[in-house]
Amino acid sequence: MVRQAASRFGDRVAFVAGDAQLTYAELDRRSDEVAVGMAARRVRSGDVVALALQTGLAYPVCYLAAAKVGAITAGINTRLSAAEQGRLAAIAGPTLLVDDERMVDELRVAGAAPPVLPEDPAHPVAIVFTSGTTGTPRGAVFAGRQLDAIRGIDVGEGWGRGGASLAGTSLAHLGFMTKFAGSLQSGGTSYLMARWRADDALRLTADHRLTTLTGVPTQIALMLADPRCDELDLSSVQLVIIGGAPATPALVRAVRERLGVPVSTRYSCTEAGIGCGTHPNDPPEDAEETVGRPQPGVELAIRDDEVLLRSAAVMSEYWNDPEATTDALTGDGFVRTGDLGFVDDRGRLHLIGRRKEMYVRGGYNVFPVEVESVLADAPGVRGVAIVPRADDVMGEIGVAVVVADGAPPDLATLRKHAAQQLAAYKLPEDIRYVEALPLTAGDKVDRGALGRLISEPEVGSH
Repeated sequence: MVRQAASRFGDRVAFVAGDAQLTYAELDRRSDEVAVGMAARRVRSGDVVALALQTGLAYPVCYLAAAKVGAITAGINTRLSAAEQGRLAAIAGPTLLVDDERMVDELRVAGAAPPVLPEDPAHPVAIVFTSGTTGTPRGAVFAGRQLDAIRGIDVGEGWGRGGASLAGTSLAHLGFMTKFAGSLQSGGTSYLMARWRADDALRLTADHRLTTLTGVPTQIALMLADPRCDELDLSSVQLVIIGGAPATPALVRAVRERLGVPVSTRYSCTEAGIGCGTHPNDPPEDAEETVGRPQPGVELAIRDDEVLLRSAAVMSEYWNDPEATTDALTGDGFVRTGDLGFVDDRGRLHLIGRRKEMYVRGGYNVFPVEVESVLADAPGVRGVAIVPRADDVMGEIGVAVVVADGAPPDLATLRKHAAQQLAAYKLPEDIRYVEALPLTAGDKVDRGALGRLISEPEVGSH
C-alpha cells in the first residue's frame, strides 16, 4: 500500500508533526532505509518489533519498515508508566524495541531497500494491546487479511479521496494500527499531536480547515469546554465522530448545538477490529441513544445480554495467550466484547454497560453507564462517573464522582434529577467532587483510579 501511495501521491504530504513533515514518497523511501537497518539488527520475518514512541513521524516509518521485513509491530502507548510499558514489552517479547526517535536515524541505511516480500494474507502484521482498566492488557493479533478487510470497509477501492485529519490519540491505538492501509490509500494529510490538548486540537482544526473532528468522548467534551471553541473559526467542520467509549446523550446534543453539525458515533472493541456506527444522515436520536447498526460485513449478536461481533476484521488471536483467545472467541467466530446491550426493533445497538463494571445493590444489577447518561444532563454537571463502593447492608452502593460546572450540585439534586428516569435502586447514594475525572492512557475514564479515590476518606472528614 505504501509503495502504491508513493507512486500515486509522490510529493503530497502524508504526515505533519510540528514543523516537520513527510511526503508519501519520503515515507516509502525512509521506511525502506529503516527496514534494511532492522534486518541488520537480525529482525526476521515473524519477529516482533515493539514501538514505544511518542506520536510523531518516526512511528509510521518504523511500522512500515517492520512490515517490509515481515516483522510484527507491537505498539506501546508512551502515556503508560514505565512499569506498564515494561509489562507490555514483556508480553510482546520483541527482537527489537524502538523507544527513542534517535534510534530511527541510527537504523537508516541511506539509499537501501529490502527485498520485496511475497504477499501472505495470513501473516501477522500488528499486535494491538487492549486498553481496559482492569487486569493486564492482552495483545490482539491482526494479519494482512484483517487489515485489508478493515481497509475495504472504511475506504472501499477508490484512491485519493482523503483530506486533512487530526491524529489525537496514541498511534499504538487500534485506530491507527489497523486503519493505516486505508489512510495510505486515501492519500490525505494527517496532523500528528505528540500530546493532545483541547486548545491545540481546536487551533489545528481552524488553521487547516479540517472538515471532521474525531475523538473519544472526553476529548470532544474538553474541546467544547475550551474558550477557543467559541473564539476560533470552526466553520469548516462538517461532521463530528465520537468513538472509543460511550458518548452521553448530553454530549451529542451539545456538539450539535455548539457546532451545528451532525454527530456520528462509532463502537467496537480492540479484538473485533470494526463494529457498529451511526451515519450523519441518520435521525438525531440514533447517535444520542445508540451506537448505530453494524458496519458493512459485520454481524451483531446478543447472547446472555452480551454484545458479540463477527466479521473478517476479528483478530486472529491474543499474542502468546491461547487460553484467553479461547475465552474471547466463540466456536462460530464471534468475539465476546464484554459489553452488555440490546438491539431495538430498528436494528440499533444500545449499550447498557460492561459486565465487569456492573455492581449489585440489594440484589439488583446496576450499570454505571446507564446512570451516567442520565446524570450528565443534570444542572451543574460537567462530567460524572458512577463507581461502586462496598456497603454492609446493600452489598454495594453507587458513588457519583462529579466534575462541577459552576455551583456543584448536591446529592439530593442529582437523585431528584435521575429519579425521573431511573429506578430508586440505581440512584447514587454518595457524592465526591473532583477537578477532572482521571483518565487512562487511552483517554478513557480510569475506573480503577476512581475506585481507589472513593475508598479514601475525604479531606476534612472524620
